Amino acid sequence: MTDARLDALNSWHADWKGLRVVVLGLSMTGFSVADTLAELGADVLVVSESADEEYARLLPVIGAQLWTGPLDSVPEALVAHRPDLVVASPGFPPHHPVISWTRAEGVPLWGDLELAWRVRDKVPRPDGSPHEWILVTGTNGKTTTTRLTATMLQTAGYRVAPVGNIGVPVLDAVRDPAGFDVLVVEVSSHQLWYLSLQTGPAPVSPWASVCLNLADDHLQWHGSFAAYRDAKAVVYSHTRMACVYNKADDATRLMVEEADVVDGARAIGFDLGMPGPSDLGVVEGVLVDRAFLDDRRNSALELTTLEELARQQLAAPHMVANVLAAAALARSVGAEPAAIREALARFRLDPHRIEIVATAAGVTWVDDSKATNPHAAASSLAAYPGAIWIVGGQLKGVDVSDLVATRGIRAKAAVVIGADRTEVLAAFARHAPAVPVFEVVDTETEDVMAQVVELAMKIAHDGDVVLLAPAAASFDQFTSYADRGTRFADAVRTRIERDAGGRHDEDQAPPAGA
Repeated sequence: MTDARLDALNSWHADWKGLRVVVLGLSMTGFSVADTLAELGADVLVVSESADEEYARLLPVIGAQLWTGPLDSVPEALVAHRPDLVVASPGFPPHHPVISWTRAEGVPLWGDLELAWRVRDKVPRPDGSPHEWILVTGTNGKTTTTRLTATMLQTAGYRVAPVGNIGVPVLDAVRDPAGFDVLVVEVSSHQLWYLSLQTGPAPVSPWASVCLNLADDHLQWHGSFAAYRDAKAVVYSHTRMACVYNKADDATRLMVEEADVVDGARAIGFDLGMPGPSDLGVVEGVLVDRAFLDDRRNSALELTTLEELARQQLAAPHMVANVLAAAALARSVGAEPAAIREALARFRLDPHRIEIVATAAGVTWVDDSKATNPHAAASSLAAYPGAIWIVGGQLKGVDVSDLVATRGIRAKAAVVIGADRTEVLAAFARHAPAVPVFEVVDTETEDVMAQVVELAMKIAHDGDVVLLAPAAASFDQFTSYADRGTRFADAVRTRIERDAGGRHDEDQAPPAGA
């Protein structure tokens, strides 16, 4: 396979027939890649350590082959396939043996985003042009901002889909016969690392892009914070209209300043303060746009108010920041302020994102299981200072000391769970020794949250908040952050119902004759 032929594969209608491709991984993303390439006529071999039964059954139906087995070395089946191209699912880190072999052999290596960009013209817009992309990344807030942006654009009348790391593969949307005007693509640092490898004359070039924030995360995958930062910065590469950045996070501003963008692309800032020209911000409780109007030096457009956001549980500072980022992205496409306000009035957060699961006896129980790293947990603790904090899990190589020293020190108490409890307990002992700390030693999934709730019940009084914001991944004890949050909520409701039943029984009059 010559580089010239691969460079020419920049359309659904190009000649992909006979292209020998190895697809790494049979996840949802991996299957979407294999399905797309098979439909294009490529010769596809999927290589995976394990295979979902349904996906494995479908591969021969679509005309792809499957090899499964250990991947601690390069399988002979992969080498024998003599791939012209390898497309990797985002779970494969740069140091993986198969990735190392692919790069050493000089075989072109793509992620799903590069393939999707090349074939995005399958279902054109009514004017014959391909749909636009908006890229959303950041350590935290990606999914909420992606959904907010899509909701704003949909309310403004655009055909739009939130896709990518949010759970819907980009390639599924690209091949949807209904077609779209805009795809709002949540992109992980893993996907962006693969995007950094892209070659050819037509790289991914989004209409608008944002990195919401940057903090330690996924260090085991990337190998260092610098490598993680560099991957995130790729989101701004080749942006054509708007590079949206967080004025409260200097790292995102530097990314924009260093990015190789298309001439004419604008830097659009957002934060919770007074906005300057080309910014979005907050003025006396009103969210305003000073970026997308002609007289932006002397006036601003009202988008919504903090009072209105509070009704939708969107008034926590980090949620307001997400709203401003999403508004900037939607405004860059052409959504009017009225559409943004209407979209926010009907928007609902996904479960496990600062979700109030119950209030009883004056105690509020909050599920923010999606806070899987210290940066996200810091935002939760800022929204609920003085909470009884449930913390711990799988730390992914990240140090929680700064979080405990800056936010945890204000907690009323801490309930520590998870495989990496030792690190969390040590951080409290060193940085917040006055905070009462309780440890859940039991590691059985069925029992953890029941014990957490029992401990919290003994500590909590009227007016308190019990906050699940683990600052860690869930896979040590749970199947996902959603499973962790659901078990927490179920344990809370079970305990509250038990208390209510007990009080009810005590209040009953004794039977006659007793």
